[in-house]
Order: sequence, then C-alpha cells, then structure tokens
Amino acid sequence: EVQLVESGGGLVQPGGSLKLSCAASGFTSSNYYMGWFRQAPGKERERVALIINSGGSTYYDDSVKGRFTISQDNAKNTVYLQMNSLKPEDTAMYYCAADAGLSQLVLGRARYWGQGTQVTVSS
Repeated sequence: EVQLVESGGGLVQPGGSLKLSCAASGFTSSNYYMGWFRQAPGKERERVALIINSGGSTYYDDSVKGRFTISQDNAKNTVYLQMNSLKPEDTAMYYCAADAGLSQLVLGRARYWGQGTQVTVSS
C-alpha cells in the first residue's frame, strides 16, 4: 500500500522556521516526482515546491523562492521542506504529493497525496 505521511507542522511566529517531512512507503520515492502543495482556507490548492530526479532539479513558487528548500533523502525514502522566514500568508495545510509523471504533479493531479500537516504563522 502506498502511503505518504507528513509531519513537522505547527504554530510558529513570523520570521520563524519549520521543517516538514514526508515519509513515503509502498514505493521508492527516488523513482517518483515529489512535491509540496498547500491550501489555505477559502483558497485553491497551490504548488509550493517540486523535486525532480532526487534533487537534480527543483522548482519553487515565486512566493516561497529564497525562503523554502525542498530536499530528498533516498535512504530514508523521505522528502523535506525547510521553511525559513515564515510569513502569516504561509499559513495553510501543507500536502506532500507523488506521481510517476511530472506533468501530473505539476498540474496538481498527482496520484498519491498525504493527509496534510497544518502550518500556522502567527504572533
């Protein structure tokens, strides 16, 4: 059974940092395209960061570029999202996603999704 399990969310003050983890099971994450998406209340889900070829290439939405870093540990079958300089507008449920096809992941139509981890940035 394929599973993606996110962890690491929480409440943090503006300017703070969090590191999200996405543990994959039932498949080898290095053989899939992996990414992080987020959805704030009342808003559509948006793409945050993608990792391709186990880190050979990465993509970031303009809103997080320079602040967030996506990485992958193949030995642990885990993908991470290091989030620095957090802003209130980063508040959302963050989801990990995986697909064997890059276009499906890019379009937010990934085959596999985690249950999400809540990130709240507030003073």
